[in-house]
Amino acid sequence: MPASPSSQTLPVEGMSCASCSARVEKALRAVPGVEQVSVNLATATAHVTGTASRTALIQAVEQAGYDVPSPPITLRIEGMSCAACSTRVEKSLQDVIGVRMASVNLATATAQVTGTATHQALISAIQKMGFAASLLEGETGLENALTQKQRMKQAMKTQWRDLMMSALLWLAILFMTMGHGFGLIPPAIQPLLQWALASVALLGPGRRFYQAGIPALLHRAPNMNSLVALGTGAAYLYSSLVVFCPTLMPAGTQHLYFDTILAILTLVLLGRMMEARAKGRTSAALEKLTHLQPQHAHLLTEGTCRIVPVAQIQTGDRLLVRPGERVPLDGIVLEGESHLDESLLTGEPMPALRQVGDTVIGGTINQEGTLTVQATATGADTMLARIISMVAQAQGGKLPIQSLVDKVTLWFVPAIILLAVLTFLIWLFLGPAPALGHALVNAIAVLIAACPCAMGLATPTAIMVGTGKAAEMGILFRKGEALQTLESTTLVAFDKTGTLTAGQPRMTEFYLLDKNTSDHPEQAENTLLALAASVETQSDHPVSRAIVTAAQERDLPSVKTRHARIMPGLGIEAQDEDGQSIHLGSQACMRALGFHNAEANRLAAELSQKGTSPLFMAHGGQIVALMGVADPIRPSAMKAVAALRAQNIRTAMITGDIEPTARHIARLAGIEEVIAQVLPHEKGEAIRTLQKTHGSVAFVGDGINDAPALAQADTGLAISHGTDIAIEAADLVLTGESLMTVPNALALSRATMTIIRQNLFWAFAYNIVLLPIAAGVLYPFTGTLLSPPFAAGAMALSSIFVLCNTLRLRRLRTVVETETSTEV
Repeated sequence: MPASPSSQTLPVEGMSCASCSARVEKALRAVPGVEQVSVNLATATAHVTGTASRTALIQAVEQAGYDVPSPPITLRIEGMSCAACSTRVEKSLQDVIGVRMASVNLATATAQVTGTATHQALISAIQKMGFAASLLEGETGLENALTQKQRMKQAMKTQWRDLMMSALLWLAILFMTMGHGFGLIPPAIQPLLQWALASVALLGPGRRFYQAGIPALLHRAPNMNSLVALGTGAAYLYSSLVVFCPTLMPAGTQHLYFDTILAILTLVLLGRMMEARAKGRTSAALEKLTHLQPQHAHLLTEGTCRIVPVAQIQTGDRLLVRPGERVPLDGIVLEGESHLDESLLTGEPMPALRQVGDTVIGGTINQEGTLTVQATATGADTMLARIISMVAQAQGGKLPIQSLVDKVTLWFVPAIILLAVLTFLIWLFLGPAPALGHALVNAIAVLIAACPCAMGLATPTAIMVGTGKAAEMGILFRKGEALQTLESTTLVAFDKTGTLTAGQPRMTEFYLLDKNTSDHPEQAENTLLALAASVETQSDHPVSRAIVTAAQERDLPSVKTRHARIMPGLGIEAQDEDGQSIHLGSQACMRALGFHNAEANRLAAELSQKGTSPLFMAHGGQIVALMGVADPIRPSAMKAVAALRAQNIRTAMITGDIEPTARHIARLAGIEEVIAQVLPHEKGEAIRTLQKTHGSVAFVGDGINDAPALAQADTGLAISHGTDIAIEAADLVLTGESLMTVPNALALSRATMTIIRQNLFWAFAYNIVLLPIAAGVLYPFTGTLLSPPFAAGAMALSSIFVLCNTLRLRRLRTVVETETSTEV
């Protein structure tokens, strides 16, 4: 049985010009089984349709002299507890031979690695650092999210058990130290009993700190676990000497610190559990998305309907969707009519009407009618799975601002250990009696008070919440770093057709210009329209679809044409059955071909003045007709531009349409600057010009011709109904029909970056203020010392503060909601 055609996307490195992309395209077309090839220089990708294997395609590209980088390896890492952990793991991965780039995310406990290194070598490097790692392979974004949720629940269960055990042991020791056991426990055995309880605590709940902290210390890569292990270990050894060898200790220093050990363990575990709960809330949006996927579907086969798992559904299967049910998978409506609630996927609050022939998205809710749907995508290919994958990928990303944190945390823990040693020595030689006791307690306080956790959580948790909130608003961040680049935007440039306009133009006028057809104008018009429609079927441009639709509405018979060829930015050409040339395009196209018609130019100017795009038709070397195509502006365009202006963001339009039409649409939308009659390859240059004038530029587009501009812009925003190539070139994908997602994305970016800066300020300020106090700098002036249990509580509080501050992003309202509440 022959393999069915499939679509593949290959990243291609080394292309620097149009001849490079043409060479790659030629090499791929020569591979047996390849049906269609599209190589995009701007996005450095090749889209191939056919039955050829990926291996054969890669070999063809490499033989042409270019590289196909291996897909990134994603690893799940267990045991990381602070920024020092993630930074050290990242450094160890970067040191592996063959690694080009490694990025470790503390909040998601994952690592993304690109290069030629094997996953075995990467896992081995992580294990040497004292952490466990596994390969995330073959899991869709949905499966990965569900797995991560299950692991988090199990970890929370273990943490709760350890916390309860530690708290009970702490209470038992406090019972003995406060009131000497109230006479119930003989004083002679109390020290030994405290030692036994502390030993159980270190072997049980505290074991995790030693298992992760000591190997990291031995590898000269200490982390937060190392600090807790050193602090509690020092107190345990000191107290054990007091219990078993009291004569070795100087007089006046024979104190037990078992209660301190248990207090540290209990408070650190409490902080980590609260931290884990808050971190779980940061991925709430992703969890909501995972719940949208139905587990079962009603499969229609030979007149019968049976319930089967969604995993068994194949492309082409017919499914029954009843009122109130979620659509199982992406598909096309075969029978029925209903409104679908798509709000959780698109951010659009109003239900959308879906009829026969319309597409439906898996996970949306069918409201009132019964639908028969044919599945068009399954598994990882569905819109929901792709959205989950995009959100998960963005949540695992790093912002440029994180690089400062990484540099600090790399040296933070070693510096804390050095500070603890200095504190111990200063108190031992300069401190009051009992000097040894003071030296030990203050050194432990320094070790425990230090908290790189807050630093490490400041950025990734904000990314998780920000990108999750964005997904709820119909904004998908393909790259997490776009959260930072979008914040600095000073100008937003829009494409016109399909972006500012609805992208569903209609033919509104048809003018005959051939004087030989005056005897039968209606028949001549239909003949030319049928001929034009036949040519335009070879293009997917919205204007082309308008001509085809107009011919279909008149029930015109199909006409044969051949040798159709797209002229990028100008139009399309073909030949009729007699071999005569047919050209359909703009006035610039006619000018380039040397065709001229004064009447056509006059009519075109009139159409342009009222915002209707003129389409010239030439047949047999002369202009024979002029068609007017109008594309209504989106209702949300004016609101979106006004909202951007309220945020002090300038706006511009970049379009291939003629200037009068472009300026008419710009006036309607309220756009300030217009760049018209731009060819596709010139759009990138137009963005560069705007960047030189205005600074950071964001571009919103949807077509293949927008890919260079999307790639060149500081931040590219693609409309999700656009082409795959445009989406690949973009940093963000806007899933709804409303352009209000653009100002919403900017507002969200600014709010997220504000939260990140607040988090980092708190994390650094906490350590700057508390560490000197823990070292005892206030003692000579006020007699104040920071006890280790209080230091442990303050350490936990700093992380919890950062997480709670981040969670404020979940309450962020959209620009639309803000305007509504203001009006009310």
